[in-house]
Amino acid sequence: MLKITDLEVNYGAIEAVKGVTFRVEKGEIISLIGANGAGKTSILRTISALIKNSGGTIEFDGEDITKMAPEKIVERGLIHVPEGRRIFAGMTIKENLELGAFTRHKKDDLKADYDNVFRHFPRLKERLHQDAATMSGGEQQMLAIARALMAKPKILLLDEPSMGLAPLFITEIFNIIKEINDEGVTILLIEQNAKKALEIADRAYVLETGNVVLEGTGAELLESPEVKKAYLG
Repeated sequence: MLKITDLEVNYGAIEAVKGVTFRVEKGEIISLIGANGAGKTSILRTISALIKNSGGTIEFDGEDITKMAPEKIVERGLIHVPEGRRIFAGMTIKENLELGAFTRHKKDDLKADYDNVFRHFPRLKERLHQDAATMSGGEQQMLAIARALMAKPKILLLDEPSMGLAPLFITEIFNIIKEINDEGVTILLIEQNAKKALEIADRAYVLETGNVVLEGTGAELLESPEVKKAYLG
């Protein structure tokens, strides 16, 4: 479904991503793990065309999207939930969800999508007219994922969904990510909580200073001595 080949990303003279290659097959959960500064967020932002690559190609569903505009990428079903949630403050939960469906040309099936969102996130239904900025961090993360679901994703790019959350919210968020995947949505996950990320991953890649240094199934990397030493304590 998603094929990244020799991806390079530079910030001026700084090489953030140095020829990274990986793939995401339909229906998988793929995790990218690595320390801060490894290039994980740069990869997602480049896939979404929020920043431009310096080299390499990005293919989605067999189509080269390397030079495509962000809104066209969203229309094709590649949806990014950014680090830090980025919900729209001063707008209600309902308005945030409506914006998730902004690029959809057919609005007649929105009720089914609202029902699906509220099944995963019942708290949001109870607070539809609440200012999104007044929710807790965990609730805002739920809204960010729910807003992405309103865009009818084929693949979700999730950047640090557990960042700053209490342990109970982290468990809940990961359970919901697994449920969404079980319903047919492919997931590309960046996560500092390597144990949680590898537990739900079909396959995973370990990044260090802009390079892929290890890859394997989630179960294999959980047992890897190098991964245990560097990321699992």
